[in-house]
Amino acid sequence: MLHGRMLRYLDEVARAGSIRKAADRLNVAASAINRQILSLEQELETPIFERMPGGLRLTATGEILIVHVRETLREHQKTLGRMAALKGLMRGEVVIATMGGLVDVLSDVLSEFRRQHPRVKLVVRVLLGEQIVRAVLDGEADLGLAYDLPQHPRLFRAMEWRQSLGAVFAPDHPLADRLSVRFADLMPYPLVTAERGMALREAVEQQVPSNIEFLPAVETNAIELMKLLARETPSITFMGLVEVQKEVRAGRLAFVPFSGTSARQSLALVHRAAGSLDAVASVVVQHISAQVSARAET
Repeated sequence: MLHGRMLRYLDEVARAGSIRKAADRLNVAASAINRQILSLEQELETPIFERMPGGLRLTATGEILIVHVRETLREHQKTLGRMAALKGLMRGEVVIATMGGLVDVLSDVLSEFRRQHPRVKLVVRVLLGEQIVRAVLDGEADLGLAYDLPQHPRLFRAMEWRQSLGAVFAPDHPLADRLSVRFADLMPYPLVTAERGMALREAVEQQVPSNIEFLPAVETNAIELMKLLARETPSITFMGLVEVQKEVRAGRLAFVPFSGTSARQSLALVHRAAGSLDAVASVVVQHISAQVSARAET
C-alpha cells in the first residue's frame, strides 16, 4: 500500500504510452512521474521504458514488471473491499468486459446497482469475444459477459442463459402478429445485420437455409444503429430477446423468434476459475445474474 502511488504511475504510463498523457489522467505533474520512473530504473539498473519518437514502450523488463504491478493493484483493491466489508460498507472496483451489443443492457443493470452501492466503482470495457476471454484470464477484467463464449478450463461460468434469437422490426410491420418466423418469410424485406466476425452474425447465418442467398441491405457493427433502422418499416434486423427487451416493452420494437429450438444463443457471465471472487465482485455477479435473468429466457 505504501508504494501504491508508484504502481499507479507505472500502470498509467504503460497504458497511455506517454508520461504527459498519464500525468493529465492522474492530475499530477509530469516531472514527478518522470523522476519516479528514472529513480526506479536506476534502482533496477535497467530501463523499464524504451523512449521512442512517438512515446514510451515497455522493455522486456518492463513487460515483466507491469504484470506484477497490475496484479498488485488488483489485490490492493480487493483488500480494500474486504476491509470495507468488515465495516459494513461496500466499496471497491469491478472491471467488466462485454460486447457492444450488451452495453444497453448493462447500462440499466449497473445503474440500479450504483443506486444501491454508490461506493463501488464499475469499469465496463467493450471488447470482442476472444478479447473478453483473454481479459478475464489475464486478470485485466474481473467479469466477462458475452454470447457464445468458448469453454475453457480456467473460466468459471457464474451464470448462463439460453435465449431466443429472432427477427426485430417496428410494431406496425406486416410480420409483427406472427408467433414465429422462418428465414424465408423475411426475404421480401430489407435486412439489417451485424457485420461478419461478430457472434450475432454467425448465429443469424446458422438460420439461413442452403437454398436461400443471404443479401443484407445494411451491415454494421453498431447494435444501436441496427435497432434504429429496425424501427422504420419495412426493415428487419436480428437480435436476441435480451438486447431488445426494453424497446419491446416500450412499444418501440417488436420481437418474433425464429421457428424451431435451434435458434438460440448462449449468454454467459464468467470469471476466472482460480480462486474466489472478492466480496464486491460477488455482489456484482449476483446483481447482474438476477437482472439479466429477468430479461432472458432461461
